[in-house]
Amino acid sequence: MNNRRAVVIGAGVIGCSISFELQKKGYYVTCIDRHDKVGWGSTANSTAIVRTCYSTLQGVSLAYEGLMYWRDWENYVKCKHKSDVAKYIECGMTQIMAPDNHWKKVIPIYDELGIEYKILNAEELREQFPFFSTASFWPPSLPSDEVFWEEPSGEVPGAVYNPGEGYVSDPQLATRNLQESAEAVGAKFALGRKVTAILRDEHKVLGLTLDDEENVEVDIVVNVTGPHSFVINRMAGVDSGMNVSTRPLREEVHCVPAPPGVNIQDAGSATSDNDNGIYFRPESGNMILVGGGASGDDMEWIENPDEFNKNVTEKLWKTQVYRLAKRLPGLQVPNETRGVVDLYDVTEDWIPVYDRSDLNGYYMAVGTSGNQFKNAAAVGFMMATLIDKCENGHDHDSKPIIVKGRYTGLDLDMGFYSRLRAVNTESSLSVLG
Repeated sequence: MNNRRAVVIGAGVIGCSISFELQKKGYYVTCIDRHDKVGWGSTANSTAIVRTCYSTLQGVSLAYEGLMYWRDWENYVKCKHKSDVAKYIECGMTQIMAPDNHWKKVIPIYDELGIEYKILNAEELREQFPFFSTASFWPPSLPSDEVFWEEPSGEVPGAVYNPGEGYVSDPQLATRNLQESAEAVGAKFALGRKVTAILRDEHKVLGLTLDDEENVEVDIVVNVTGPHSFVINRMAGVDSGMNVSTRPLREEVHCVPAPPGVNIQDAGSATSDNDNGIYFRPESGNMILVGGGASGDDMEWIENPDEFNKNVTEKLWKTQVYRLAKRLPGLQVPNETRGVVDLYDVTEDWIPVYDRSDLNGYYMAVGTSGNQFKNAAAVGFMMATLIDKCENGHDHDSKPIIVKGRYTGLDLDMGFYSRLRAVNTESSLSVLG
C-alpha cells in the first residue's frame, strides 16, 4: 500500500469506476460529489445503451471491452452488496442503414476485431421487427416541414444487427454497485459536498477547498464532473493546456408506450436510426425511450450547468416522438409529454478526454456524458492504469500509454483520448445517450 491520497471529483458511473480501480491499486481514494447519492447527475438520466457502433478503431475497441464488463457485471462488482446488482439486457443493437454511410465505416472494424454482427436486408429487417417500417425518411426532417408529412418514395437497404448488445436497466443502480465495491476495498465517499477551489503551486496540484471552506490536502485530483468539468478545469487553471475543450449540451429523451400488441421488451432492440434522426430502445413497463432529434442548428449549448430548463419542450417532443411514429407506424402518440432532460458534457469531436493535464497530479475523464456510460468500467481500469504509470514517472505526453483490455486483450491507445490531440474530423459527431 502506498500513501498517496487521491480525490475523484464526481460520483457518476465513471467517477465511481475510477475510484474502485484506483483504490485497488493501493491509493487512498475519496470520491466527492455535490449530490447526496452516487449517480444522481447525468448518469441517472442516461439511456445506458451498450453498443459498439463507432466510426473509429479505438472507439469500437473500447466499446467492445466495455461490453464485456457488463456481460460479467455481477462477477466484476462482486462483494456483499446492500443493493441489488444492475442487470444487463441483451436485446441486440440495430443500426438502420442510412445514406450517411456511417454503418459502412463500422463493418470493416467489426471484421478486424471479430465482433459478431448480421447484415439484414429490408425484407429480413421486417421479418425480425414486423412493427418497423422499412421506408426511408432521409434526410431527417422536422414536423414543421411540409416534406415531413409526404409519403416516402424509397426504402432503407436494411440494417446491421449486433445480437450481443443492448442496455443496462438501471444506470443509477449500476453506479451504486460500483460505490459499494469501491467501499469494500477501502475507498471513501464524501457526498453532498461541493468543490469550490483547486489548490496548486506552479507545477503540482496540492489539494482542494470544499464548500464549508475546509481545505483537503491530496496528491492526486481526478476531474470526472460531467457537465461541470470545464468549471473544475478552470479552477485548476489547466484549460489553456488543452487542444480540445468541453461544454454542456442540453438534451431530452422522451418516453412513450409501445404500439398496441407489441411486447417491445421481448421483441424490440436498441436502435440507431440515422435515416430518421433518432435512436430508441425498449424500457420497462412496455415503454420506449427515444432520443436524438436536434439538428446541429438546434443544439442548445448551456453556459451555466446549474441553470437550464429541466422541462420537456413541445418542439423536441414532437420532433422525436413523431419521427418514432414514422418508423413504428402502429405507435399511438400520447397527448401528454413524458421524458427526462439533462446535460451532456461534450468535446468538439464528441470523443472524450482521458488524460493527465499540464499540472502534475491533476487528471481528467471529461467530455463523457451521453456516450460513455457503456465504457465506464473499462475507463476506470484505463484511468487507474494511466494515473499509476504517470505518478511513477512515465511521460504519457511523449509516449502515450497503451492499456491491454482486461477482457478482450485489445490494445487501448490512450493517446487517442489525449487533451493534446487535434480535433478528429472523422468522428460521427453523434451519440446514443
